[in-house]
Amino acid sequence: MTTRALLEVIALDAEDAVAAQAGGADRLELVTDMGADGLTPTAGTFAEVRAAVDLPVRVMLRAADGFAAGDVDALVRVAYALRAAGAEEFVLGFLGEDGRPDLEAVERLLDVLDGCRWTFHRAVDRAADRDALRKQLAEQPGLDTYLTAGSAEGVDDGLPVLLAEAARRGEPGYSQRLMAGGGLRLDHLPELRAAGVDAFHIGGAARPGGWSAPVAAGAVREWRTALDASPDA
Repeated sequence: MTTRALLEVIALDAEDAVAAQAGGADRLELVTDMGADGLTPTAGTFAEVRAAVDLPVRVMLRAADGFAAGDVDALVRVAYALRAAGAEEFVLGFLGEDGRPDLEAVERLLDVLDGCRWTFHRAVDRAADRDALRKQLAEQPGLDTYLTAGSAEGVDDGLPVLLAEAARRGEPGYSQRLMAGGGLRLDHLPELRAAGVDAFHIGGAARPGGWSAPVAAGAVREWRTALDASPDA
């Protein structure tokens, strides 16, 4: 039996969210400021999105471009505000100057999230040692997904890493879901699906008009159709 693959779409606002849902998205990643590769949206924007669609919404916790945590106190405050607005799923991930995970910052936010499910985002692709990072984070509460291209350069460069990590499912540090994203194209799907990858993340691919234009339901539907046509391992 073929397992339906999860399709996550980046949304900036309620208009994006409605189009993504209409196109067949399974989940949203809610961010602001894609000029900085996606920062934390306001609690008000989250509330508008939540009112507009019934999809799960993972909210970014990231204060500035790059993968340093920065002002953790400010991130804690915004995390409390988002939880108060009803947010139950999140996206985060911080590295220290040495390229290792910033466990102090992660754990401070996880205290606020109190067991909520979350994704460790593409900071893993900049880690000094991605295998060590996975093992260090393995027991963190709520962590159920890694968003990764396999490389800081994108899926074209990182495809061998994605395939190798997919083959390690169930090993220590590899129980979380692998979600492919970052320069992902439709022609990557057959090989990834054949390897058992069952979650995919798109941003610009859902916006034929670029980031200044909204999500297009038709573009999302193209991905949904391609995923549904690609058998898994």
